[in-house]
Order: sequence, then C-alpha cells, then structure tokens
Amino acid sequence: MGANPYVHIPKESWPNWTWYAIECIIVLALSMLISREITDSIEELAPDVQNYVFMGIVGGIFLIWYIGIRGFILKKKILRNSY
Repeated sequence: MGANPYVHIPKESWPNWTWYAIECIIVLALSMLISREITDSIEELAPDVQNYVFMGIVGGIFLIWYIGIRGFILKKKILRNSY
C-alpha cells in the first residue's frame, strides 16, 4: 500500500518569510521597550528632543541586531550544521 501524495506536511507548507516577519516584530517591540526605559531615565529633555532620542535608540538597537548580531555573529561557519 503506497503513501498518499496529498498529505499535508506543515513544515513544507509554512511560508519561510513569516519567521523573518515575526523576528522583526519581536526586535522592534523589544527595542521600543528598552528605548522607553532609557529615555525616561534621561531628565530635562524637551518633548521634541525626547522623540528624536527615542527613535534614535530604537533604530540603533534595530541596526545592531540586524547588522551586528545577525549579520556577523549568527552567520559564522561554526554555527552551521555540516554533516
């Protein structure tokens, strides 16, 4: 008796780009939370300057994750599975 060729296999049907979207949302949420705590600790900032500082920290954390950590550290050959 042969196998049914129309069997649903979730790993093969789940779109790969959604993992990148989920990662992006998590990184943005964490960077906003971290940035909020940092900008609240800085006193004597005008509200318009506080907005620039907030978005600058969010952008910095986002770039550090995608260029620094994900680009260089997570792409090392030692982390790849080579059998």
